[in-house]
Amino acid sequence: MATETTYSGVLGMLGRLSAALGANAADLAHLDGARLRLAKIVGDVEGIAQQQAALTASKQDASKKLRDLLVEGQRLASGMTKFLQEHYGTKSEKLAEFGLQPFRGRKARTVKAPTTPTTPTPTTPTPTPPAVHPAADANPK
Repeated sequence: MATETTYSGVLGMLGRLSAALGANAADLAHLDGARLRLAKIVGDVEGIAQQQAALTASKQDASKKLRDLLVEGQRLASGMTKFLQEHYGTKSEKLAEFGLQPFRGRKARTVKAPTTPTTPTPTTPTPTPPAVHPAADANPK
């Protein structure tokens, strides 16, 4: 027998064993107590697996409803912030009570002092005279 590690694999293996024991119950009368206990356990596991699947589906449905409600709440809150700003004014400190930032004006722009860019003076390499081959001087013609 291969060792199963997943729930569905173990459940399938237990179900096949229980079915095989039930089919051969006449030959294995001395195992009736254990066979009946295994059959009950397999039945309970199948019921709980079905319940888990139903709960998974309801969890997914609840997650979808939660996401939809959060989006609707964010839209409503966005509109309410605009209403609050209209009612109290955008500069009112009362907005801070609702978790909103009142408009306090822009900060003055800081002028940076112009800096003189330091560029290095380009150095041009001095040209080197062409190389003269020594054999060319030795044989004048």
